[in-house]
Amino acid sequence: MKHSIRRQFAAIFIALMTGTILLCWLLNSTLLEKYYIENKKDVLLSAYRSINDASNSGSTNSERFGIEVQKISGIYNISILVINADSQLVTSSVHEYDVLVKTLLDYVFAIGIDDQTEAAVLEQTDRYTIQNSFDRRTNISYIEMWGFLDNGNPFIMRTALEGIRDSAKIANRFLAYIGIVAAVLSGLLMWLIARKITNPIMQLADISSKMTNLDFEARYTGKEKNEIGILGSHMNELSDKLETTISELKTANNELLNDIEKKEKMDEMRRDFLSNVSHELKTPIALVMGYAEGLKMNVNDNPEDREFYCDVIMDEAHKMDVLVKKLLTLNQLEFGNDVVTMERFDIVEMIRNYLSSSAILIENADAAIVFEQSGSVFVWGDEFKVEEVFMNYFTNALNHLGGERKIAICICERQDRVRISVRNTGELIPEESIPYLWDKFYKVDKARTREYGGSGVGLSIVKAIMESMNQPYGVENCSDGVEFWFELESK
Repeated sequence: MKHSIRRQFAAIFIALMTGTILLCWLLNSTLLEKYYIENKKDVLLSAYRSINDASNSGSTNSERFGIEVQKISGIYNISILVINADSQLVTSSVHEYDVLVKTLLDYVFAIGIDDQTEAAVLEQTDRYTIQNSFDRRTNISYIEMWGFLDNGNPFIMRTALEGIRDSAKIANRFLAYIGIVAAVLSGLLMWLIARKITNPIMQLADISSKMTNLDFEARYTGKEKNEIGILGSHMNELSDKLETTISELKTANNELLNDIEKKEKMDEMRRDFLSNVSHELKTPIALVMGYAEGLKMNVNDNPEDREFYCDVIMDEAHKMDVLVKKLLTLNQLEFGNDVVTMERFDIVEMIRNYLSSSAILIENADAAIVFEQSGSVFVWGDEFKVEEVFMNYFTNALNHLGGERKIAICICERQDRVRISVRNTGELIPEESIPYLWDKFYKVDKARTREYGGSGVGLSIVKAIMESMNQPYGVENCSDGVEFWFELESK
């Protein structure tokens, strides 16, 4: 991603670390020496008080005083010199003290500083002076403190600044090396941490992308207890609620569309229904009545003939029973008394279940079934009514098999729609009959339809179901057979 949070995290962290290191380096370069000078001033003042206290107690000539001077000199790296009023040595922390004596006398008697020495006063009282001096001959800078003890003895203490400058350079160089290494390692560590943080975010982004396409199957699987985990849990809840809400909306939308059309079709359906039922029931009722009268009048006393008469009556009664049940189903669909429940289901699984339950029918019909769809395909519709549509197509294909006796079931996905088709080999449907196939009781080949017990209502039920869901359906002649199809929404 061009604007990845992971990259932004890593860049911000590296920038902050680099800036912090640079700031430390800058402060170290500019303020360390000043801090060191202030610290040395405090050290010189502390040494001055110790020496002054010792001189006030009259112990400057004692061994203990000498040890104290050496101790202060060693700890703080200070050169210490004290002389008396006669310029004689009282105590010194260095063996070669002639230069210190000369320098002290120059300061005390105000002889002045030669051209090889520069001095800048840092602090001055009536008892002592603290100054920063530079010796051009040796190119060494010092912090010096000189003046008089309470007993009147002159003193001088000094410490070189070159050590701290070298230490600052080494420290800055070390800080630069460590800073580069730390920035690189920290950047890599931050990249890994950011990836761990952003991976759940990317998973949530993928889920939200699928939700925009009305795919609610994806679920957040993270186990985090932080804000991302809470967001993922809420996304799952939102997905469930959206799917339920869309299902309810589609159901309500179908009911609304059906209500609009129902009122206009109601009277026409009543007239057609009465006319067609009267026509379809007239023949089987006549047969039942005729054979029943024959039995009553003992037209044939032969037991075999009487059994034949009874079989005809029972067969015609069964056909009328099936017809009435189908008509009742069709009547409920056409009058809108049967509510269509829109839900999301796997059409592949539904077809496989139906084929499994129809294995005996397929075997009896000596049919070869071709169905190669492997993955799941989710659609929106009333699952039970869609199964009724597929059942009518499939049984119709079984009853009209010919040629290679093959039935091919195909599922084709087209953008946001799915087409399900059932194609059988056999005789084609006359083109002039195709527009009337969906009418109630219409039969292309009445003799063959009666042979397998067809009522001419199955495709009318298909029509009613598909129109109740406001989805397209149809039939097409192929080179070697007939293909019936219907479509459903996938989103």
